[in-house]
Amino acid sequence: MTNTATTSIPRVSSAAQGRLDAEPHLFIGGRRVQALSGRTLEVRDPATGAVIATTACAGAEDAGAAVDSARQAFAPTSPWRTMSPLGRGQILHRLGDLIYQHADALAELEVLDAGKVRGVARAIDVEFAARAFHYFAGWPTKIVGSTVPVSHPDIHVRTEREPVGVVAAIIAWNFPLLLCAWKLAPALAAGCTVVLKPSEETPLTALWLAELALEAGLPPGVLNVIPGTGESAGEALLAHPGIDKITFTGSTAVGKHIAARAADSVKRVTLELGGKSANIVFADADLDQAIAGSAGGIFWHSGQTCSAPSRLFVQRAVAADVVERLTAAAADLTVGHGLDPSVDFGPLVTAAQLSRVRGYVDRAEAAGATVHRVGRLPDPPMGHFHPPTVIGDVTDDMECVREEIFGPVVTVLPFDSLDEVIVRANGGTYGLAAGVWTADINTAHRATSGLRAGTVYVNGWGLTDPAAPFGGFNQSGYGRDLGPDSLDAFLETKSVWTFLN
Repeated sequence: MTNTATTSIPRVSSAAQGRLDAEPHLFIGGRRVQALSGRTLEVRDPATGAVIATTACAGAEDAGAAVDSARQAFAPTSPWRTMSPLGRGQILHRLGDLIYQHADALAELEVLDAGKVRGVARAIDVEFAARAFHYFAGWPTKIVGSTVPVSHPDIHVRTEREPVGVVAAIIAWNFPLLLCAWKLAPALAAGCTVVLKPSEETPLTALWLAELALEAGLPPGVLNVIPGTGESAGEALLAHPGIDKITFTGSTAVGKHIAARAADSVKRVTLELGGKSANIVFADADLDQAIAGSAGGIFWHSGQTCSAPSRLFVQRAVAADVVERLTAAAADLTVGHGLDPSVDFGPLVTAAQLSRVRGYVDRAEAAGATVHRVGRLPDPPMGHFHPPTVIGDVTDDMECVREEIFGPVVTVLPFDSLDEVIVRANGGTYGLAAGVWTADINTAHRATSGLRAGTVYVNGWGLTDPAAPFGGFNQSGYGRDLGPDSLDAFLETKSVWTFLN
């Protein structure tokens, strides 16, 4: 049964309101421009369904103009290409500082645009976006080649690391500002230029970030932002011969399409895709800690995170207790508008996403699963809210267990032994994240060694850091965001052979 909670919605700051009131535009060549397509996008608050802003919607011609701008900025004699590594790093650090300077207003935009909760948006989305730029600000001065001891006399061979070129960065709607930083910081540190296509659902902070980058000293044309649909702007970027690399975060289905399209022109590709992460609680775990961490992981941002621990494996001896306590914890959560300080998590991003999540839950119930829909929803009803939901009495082959729901829904599956649960946890098509809760260090080591996932948490869930690589195994993608691994993806290696006289 779902309770209700009254939600009041405070006004936003004048800085955030100014961005909402801006004339529809793209950002190309260091300035705001109108879309050649003549089309616009309505930006809606998912907590109310109301239109909060209008932005330009890029078409193929706009995408071409953005790529041309990025290619000019990548010319060998351009200010960006001739800038010292120290200069690049200083710009990235200033950009991180500017994010901090405007942190509160950026957080408000994330609430209105993506359904975040303001405190979390400020502490996570904005904070870690700034940290990403500060971290990668230290890398340009450390990109080095090597001397190669080849087995030929009178020949000197060295390697050089060069930027891959013009990057198309296509990001999802669930972490608009943070994903911008994850893509842009290593690309710019490497010396690339970028055409960024934010989701048409959540374009506001990306457009502001481009202007902050210009203020930080980034030369015009190095970063271009073109909100638009995948069918228009996205497809144009995939096909454009001026794009050297594509970095994408989003669904596995779209990632497969991007990889296939990129193969035609052998574009470099990095994909961070979906997940159905296994979260394993052993009977000897601190259950208070495990339940709190598991609830936070799956219900945070309404479950709209690719690494959400949506498959909860619980050792049979404590399974019934965990279900009862997890359901009770979910029932205490307040769902509503993220500008209300009493709210724990907000809405799903669109009505279509809400319908999709409801469909998974309803079909699970029809198939015989036990469904607990709990939590306190807004009163009066508004927006795209789904209650936190715990589903029991399921099997590994059920749709709700196999497929990514991308909502505040967790399935609970009992298990008996470590060997059994490792096989079951690895049995899906994804491999983005996994978790282990245990007081036994031997169990922890055996589990982390056996799990096929890009990130494995032990007695915790969900932290990231700019220094730690993030990405997945299997159909969760290839390549990594963050850390030195992500920087390598934006660099080419050139071997230089010098024949000595």
